[in-house]
Amino acid sequence: MTSRSVVWFRRDLRLTDNPAWASAGAATDRVTALYVLDSTLLRGAGDYRRTQLFAHLHALDQSLRRRGGRLMVRSGEAEQVVPEVAAACGAQLVCANADVTPYARRRDGAVKEILGSTFQRWWGNLVHAPGTVVTARGHTSRVFTPFSSKWQQLPLPVWPHDVPRGVDDDPGEGVPALESEPFQPGGEDAAADRLLAFARRVDDYAQDRDIPAIDGTSVLSADLRFGTLSPRTVVSTIGTSSEGRAAFVRQLAWRDWYAHLLWEIPSLVDSPLRADLADIAWENHPGDIAAWREGRTGYPLIDAGMRQLASTGWMHNRVRMATASFLVKDLLVDWRIGEHWFRRLLVDGDVAQNAGNWQWVAGTGPDAAPYFRVFNPVLQSERFDPEGNYIRTFVPELAGLSTPWIHRPWTAPPMELAEAGVTLGDSYPLPMIDHGFARTRAVAAYAEARQAARA
Repeated sequence: MTSRSVVWFRRDLRLTDNPAWASAGAATDRVTALYVLDSTLLRGAGDYRRTQLFAHLHALDQSLRRRGGRLMVRSGEAEQVVPEVAAACGAQLVCANADVTPYARRRDGAVKEILGSTFQRWWGNLVHAPGTVVTARGHTSRVFTPFSSKWQQLPLPVWPHDVPRGVDDDPGEGVPALESEPFQPGGEDAAADRLLAFARRVDDYAQDRDIPAIDGTSVLSADLRFGTLSPRTVVSTIGTSSEGRAAFVRQLAWRDWYAHLLWEIPSLVDSPLRADLADIAWENHPGDIAAWREGRTGYPLIDAGMRQLASTGWMHNRVRMATASFLVKDLLVDWRIGEHWFRRLLVDGDVAQNAGNWQWVAGTGPDAAPYFRVFNPVLQSERFDPEGNYIRTFVPELAGLSTPWIHRPWTAPPMELAEAGVTLGDSYPLPMIDHGFARTRAVAAYAEARQAARA
């Protein structure tokens, strides 16, 4: 009798170095490859992430066709669809890779309740599984450096590596058609090419990573988010033989750290970890939020970042920190508002990473930046975009300004503005707030919240 299994793909859209796929191949003769189009998750994703998802699903379907099968796509609630598919094909096993978000845990818990021991999960989307990098008391460290030290000392986990012998060829509803070009070519082969391309320039990563106008980062975050690359494959490929390589692998440790923390503290996604900063008196002015979202704050670096996000679904990491700090500290807007906006628009939107990074900027999370650290948007611009090339790309109305003035156009001489065709307050806005005032206000608001918490 032929033994059968279902591999339920989620954030692991690859066949290579995928423990759920390999474990099904090791245990059964024939596999149904399933993807569930979850309306809740699709609603939460912006156009860029949905398009990228569909591109990856098309590529995964093509990979399965080369093996004589198809990707079965079904719409609906996973709690209903997965057991139905398992029953219809007579599966003795359902394999998947686990996720750390509260939503994923509730969903998987409901499926587990129906399928019982038939449902097996692996940690194929992290380098190390939650609970494997812990303190002497058995918890994830709230400080990154000791976590990273232990993380780097652990050997990579042993995963199965078998290949399913047969794959079902029922496409179900089929993958939705692409209505626009994705951020990146879809599929694990294209992702592998991106990894190898980055490996050729990673040695310069430490000094290039903060310069948004050049290709200094890996831009592998979306592949890690969708699982077209295994994170441990990335670690193995890059290694730590140079300063640049070690600096990049350290970023993967940060990625695991935030995932481990969210697994241990599910409230981290929408509640500050620091209780003394739970009741900051946020301003939350709708007009300020709209200006930030639309890239019309009057601070060129901030506007460039927000326009890059709106027009591409991606933003350079250094600029993510600067734009987040501007919203939270300069405009005194609740970090959760920014976190939700980023999570919706970003093609690499990842709950654990997004929430962790926003809490870091806000000073409310684990091992976060001090609450009195406020990024100066002009100094950030002058330091990390010294020639103004990033600003010129995404704020083209300022492209004619020479380098000293493009970072702070409101201080430019009238002749400079006229020659560049810039009319402040018309073609480009004046700064919506004075940074010095904003910094003082933010530090006072944080201090008041801390004082009230101690009372």
